Amino acid sequence: MMRNKKWITGLVATGVALVLGACGNGGEETADTSANGGESGEQTIRIGASNVPHAEILEFVAPKLEEEGITLEIETYNDYVIPNVALDEGDLDANYFQHIPFFEEAVAENNYDFVNAGAIHIEPLGAYSQRHESLEDLPEGATVLVSNSTPDHGRVLAILQDAGLITVEEGVDLTTASFDDVAENPRNLQFEYEFDPALMATLLNQDEGDVVFINSNFAVDNDLNPSEDAIALESTSSPYGNIVAVRSEDAENEAIQRLIEELRSQETQDFILKTWGGAVVPVTE
Repeated sequence: MMRNKKWITGLVATGVALVLGACGNGGEETADTSANGGESGEQTIRIGASNVPHAEILEFVAPKLEEEGITLEIETYNDYVIPNVALDEGDLDANYFQHIPFFEEAVAENNYDFVNAGAIHIEPLGAYSQRHESLEDLPEGATVLVSNSTPDHGRVLAILQDAGLITVEEGVDLTTASFDDVAENPRNLQFEYEFDPALMATLLNQDEGDVVFINSNFAVDNDLNPSEDAIALESTSSPYGNIVAVRSEDAENEAIQRLIEELRSQETQDFILKTWGGAVVPVTE
């Protein structure tokens, strides 16, 4: 998997670059460090992020944090596994790419000692098609292509149920639902869900399947506008907020807390809405 590094730093001194780890295993700080911009303290947060929109949002807040002595070192990933491995192994101080159900499943399956530092935005999951104008147009036996990210399966089921195409077993929590929980499927929709999330837009471009479900970050990364190109879009009231994750030992780190504050600021929320026009929606807490 190819990865790109983006360096955002203002810590170049005469002949010496002083790079300081922000948290946990990230290195040592100066003796008089203030995450809120003390005169002698500087901190670096190494954070992994998806290219769009996560890294772009981080780039937006980086100059403000730099003024306070907090430098963001952003490494981008087009992958849903490596950023958590890198965080667990101490190669990152934080990551920002995953929604809450995905995070909770990853922690449970891998015994990660992580905490959710805060939800920042929601990326509504969208249904896309080269063949049909709406979900209601799907024919008998239509092929529905879904990624292999199991926490997203309940999101797909919720969209299809809202469209009146299926019914999920009564009492099933949609955030943990699977396709085995479908109680009624009158159009005999055929679900295929073995695909890498990053490849879903390619399947759409190749006109594979009657409908393809694509996460907004990958849609935008492939020049799709979810609010205009999707034939159905997930409600923005969904519980799938994208979060900043850190190791538990860094939950109270002042630099991390300051990062979360800036990501949730009104200025950043306005930037998100203006930049993505509803395809990415800020979380307000």
